[in-house]
Amino acid sequence: MMQILLRWVLNALALVLVAYLVPGFLIASFYSALIAALVLGLVNALIRPLLFLLTLPVTIVTLGLFTFVINALMILLASTIVKGFVVSGFVPALLAAIILWAVSLATNWLINQTQDS
Repeated sequence: MMQILLRWVLNALALVLVAYLVPGFLIASFYSALIAALVLGLVNALIRPLLFLLTLPVTIVTLGLFTFVINALMILLASTIVKGFVVSGFVPALLAAIILWAVSLATNWLINQTQDS
């Protein structure tokens, strides 16, 4: 349970970081970041697998790079649901998807390192 809460807060902090780095990606408050991280997690758990399956041929042809497009679409969808979370277009969503991937990779590595020791 504690690991889920840690990942939730880390994802919210990552969204705040992206808001500082990417123009056109706005988070109104940390509370909005927490709600956006929750909604983004739910969207990724429920809708992303179906979308990934439907676009599998394109994903294979692009050697997996189309996954960033799918992630950007999930960010755009989450931004339409959460107030205080605004993404002004596809390019900011794509940049956010790439940065969130990198931050998630690093935090997952750190969490796994602390569990192993």
